[in-house]
Amino acid sequence: MAAEEDRIRLLHMLEAAREAVAFVEGRSADELQSDRMLNYAVLHAIGVIGEAASQVGEQTHAAYADLPWSEMIGMRNRLIHAYHDVNLQIVWRTVTQDLPPLILALEDILGGESDGAD
Repeated sequence: MAAEEDRIRLLHMLEAAREAVAFVEGRSADELQSDRMLNYAVLHAIGVIGEAASQVGEQTHAAYADLPWSEMIGMRNRLIHAYHDVNLQIVWRTVTQDLPPLILALEDILGGESDGAD
């Protein structure tokens, strides 16, 4: 497993991914557009995933090369640096289609440690 700092970052990624999925549960893509609080919450959670991913060491990136490291980091950068031009349809697809498999992968990596972040 990864160094302690990497493990903590992976836990942060898992927690943020779970939160983003929970935020949109029972909601629609249109609500992501119209509900500013939902929008901000989801964007923040995705940003946390990308920031934590960027802080994970190269050895851990290599050990879990099947995770979409560059995509997670790239999306965080897009949300932060091009915040004025975010495509919410892509955000919706990310949360509803990409995050559930990421959650499963992170739970698998972390094993019994996945109940909450430090």
